[in-house]
Amino acid sequence: MGTNTVDEAAAENGAAAKAEEERTGPTTDVTKSDAAAATTPGVTAPATDEAAESDEIADADDEAFGVDEFGAHAHEQDGSTGVAMGAAAVVSAALGFVSLSGSWIGTVAAARQQLVGQLQTSSSASVATQVKSIYGDSWQTSALWGGAFALIALIVGVVVLVRPAFGVPGKPQAVWIKSVSWAGVVLGVIGLLLAVLKYTDVLLGLPSTS
Repeated sequence: MGTNTVDEAAAENGAAAKAEEERTGPTTDVTKSDAAAATTPGVTAPATDEAAESDEIADADDEAFGVDEFGAHAHEQDGSTGVAMGAAAVVSAALGFVSLSGSWIGTVAAARQQLVGQLQTSSSASVATQVKSIYGDSWQTSALWGGAFALIALIVGVVVLVRPAFGVPGKPQAVWIKSVSWAGVVLGVIGLLLAVLKYTDVLLGLPSTS
């Protein structure tokens, strides 16, 4: 009877334990469960994908910022170059016009040379000498300054026209800059030619005193 009683008690305890397990669920080891979850691909994959996606977004933002910054810098440089070339073209055309119409400094230099001729030429000198010293030299001085302005206009205009060949490949030059530069070049060539002809007395030479 003692054996039967023990067996019955054990059976009752086992039944009670089984019923309790069914009611509360199987007991699991928290540490082992966390470790298993850490090594399970299905659990770690979402976190890894999310981190990788965040890195890609950050890299894309950095690249976009870099491209925008470079583009803005390049645009600023292009704008500065265009302004400089436009100003140089206008200067070339203005100098070419001055070489034909005359300048303040050329007028003053010619008047000064005329005064020097009057002071250095005696009243007893021949008429040809007086005309040459008083008028001829001053006219040559005026022609010399006109030729200098024309030469500068020609050089500046040519530099503006050839500048795109040494700049950004495929970057066209504004049409108005080309037009104004060509105007400066043409005026410079004409002014330089007239200055040479006047300086050598081929054009508007001194009148004959004979």
